[in-house]
Amino acid sequence: MRKELTRITFRQLEVFRAVCEHLSYSRAAEAMALTQPAVSLQIKQLEELLGQPLFDYVGKKLHLTPAAEALLATCEQLLSQLQALDMRLSTLQGDLQGTLQLAVESSAKYLTPHLFAAFRAQHPKVSLSLTVTNRAQLIRRLGDNRDDLTLMSQPPQDMALEFFPLLDNPIVAVAPAGHPLSHAAQLPLSALENYPLLSREPGSGTRKAVEEFLQQQRVHFKQGMELMSLEAQREGVLAGLGLALLPRHAVRNELGSGQLLELPVEGLPFKRSWCLLYPRQKRLSPVAEAFYRFCQQERLNLQRQLA
Repeated sequence: MRKELTRITFRQLEVFRAVCEHLSYSRAAEAMALTQPAVSLQIKQLEELLGQPLFDYVGKKLHLTPAAEALLATCEQLLSQLQALDMRLSTLQGDLQGTLQLAVESSAKYLTPHLFAAFRAQHPKVSLSLTVTNRAQLIRRLGDNRDDLTLMSQPPQDMALEFFPLLDNPIVAVAPAGHPLSHAAQLPLSALENYPLLSREPGSGTRKAVEEFLQQQRVHFKQGMELMSLEAQREGVLAGLGLALLPRHAVRNELGSGQLLELPVEGLPFKRSWCLLYPRQKRLSPVAEAFYRFCQQERLNLQRQLA
């Protein structure tokens, strides 16, 4: 090992990671309650120790150099191992504590607080850092080992993962109150084709599941509108812009109040499962391992509570 590298401090690594996250010295300084000159000095000292520049300015934007990319990967591993050590020391004292880094598909964000609350009732000193994003971003995060655990539907088949089905994700057809189809006792799926379909953006797990289902049923919507979130889909249906195939969990309040109606369509709801998973080669922290085992043991109870 180069002698200079042993002089790198964890404080320098924390500052460096903040700059990488915000791609801005000023925003990194604000996030860490430091002055911008203090951040600049830490980065300069790091560059001197490494003997290479860490950032380039291109078009007034900050970009990571290859040296920064390599350092960031090591930095994440070191800080993650320190956090795991802290958790294990707490566990040895008989007191589980730490932070669970959990990433979830946007369709599962309505369930996650209830799921974590049940776990935290047993381990009150555990906190949650939650990232909500779409399927495509979750797969990238899995590849980068960004999170302790991931909750998503349809785990990617080309990745070596440990997982189990946690909760059902029923997809239903919804329409606004007073829609022309609202009085039907039973509808073929093809009856929906005459209305616009509101769908999620590319990369969404719900969109992928819906497209596969419609293809299997040989149903093709002539009109459509792409929206960037479940909330936008829900509001679009409420506004009368069209119909949508949505997770029932995401619209349970609107269905309960009568603002939205679940259409009685043959073949619906179709079900996918949210799966809790992590890369097979990953060593879980004590908090992540406890949460994973809790979910395995409690999934039947959770199904009943959250149905």
